[in-house]
Amino acid sequence: MRAVAARHGPVGLVHFDTHTDTGTEVFGVEHSHGTPMYRLVRDRHVVGERYVQIGLRGYWPGEAELSWQREQGITSFFMHDVRDLGIREVVERTAAQVGDGPVFLTVDVDVLDPSVAPGTGTPEPGGMTSVDLLWACRELARRLGLVGMDVVEVIPTAVGSADLTALVADRVVREALTGLALRLQNG
Repeated sequence: MRAVAARHGPVGLVHFDTHTDTGTEVFGVEHSHGTPMYRLVRDRHVVGERYVQIGLRGYWPGEAELSWQREQGITSFFMHDVRDLGIREVVERTAAQVGDGPVFLTVDVDVLDPSVAPGTGTPEPGGMTSVDLLWACRELARRLGLVGMDVVEVIPTAVGSADLTALVADRVVREALTGLALRLQNG
């Protein structure tokens, strides 16, 4: 992400995740999987007003992180928003918020319900379906100025995963690439 920002200047960010990853530290550790988004916004690699999180749920983050996010202009869609509004409306609002310009797409596989993607380090019940995530990634890549993407926290050898998580992570990348191809095809 920093390399993308170094090349393009501050970028927008679409972040599918159970957690915000905007802690200043997690369990006393400043550099952890729960803190990178805080530093990216703090250091202005990502523009808060062009940063949208989708799929948040669970018991972390707390009010301190959510308050900081509001101050930065970060838009957050919790799982109850995805359920109540529907994925199409969430994608519409995300595209409008992120707008034109370079955008990075990041997918933490724990955004999915553990029944769909059990192979992750921090599973949290009540997540997205793979159908919604795959469609959203394709549609956002088709509509936005995507300059990079990643899929993180995939542990395909986790007990009981039967490589389901690796398969869905692979498909996330393929759907985003298809969205990019459609964008290029349609000019």
